[in-house]
Amino acid sequence: MLVLITYDVSTEDAKGKARLRKVARQCVNYGKRVQNSVFECILDAGQCKLLKAKLLEIIDTDKDSLRLYYLGNQYQNKVEHHGAKKTYDQEGVLIL
Repeated sequence: MLVLITYDVSTEDAKGKARLRKVARQCVNYGKRVQNSVFECILDAGQCKLLKAKLLEIIDTDKDSLRLYYLGNQYQNKVEHHGAKKTYDQEGVLIL
């Protein structure tokens, strides 16, 4: 399923900057960055629970915000893109 993950981490101190880097690193491991603090991730239920648990361990819920949008398996009809950054096929071939 497609899960859209967004976050806002307070970077007023060094600990916040470290949390921001850790959250981004975890999200990069599971999906594609589509904007600064927005990731699109194709996950199964187990991966989703694992990533959510990891992110909740990192953030400070008194200072930071984490949002997960579960768009499901038929996400192609739910996502529109307009503007500068080209979209990509989440489930397409990846050439390294």
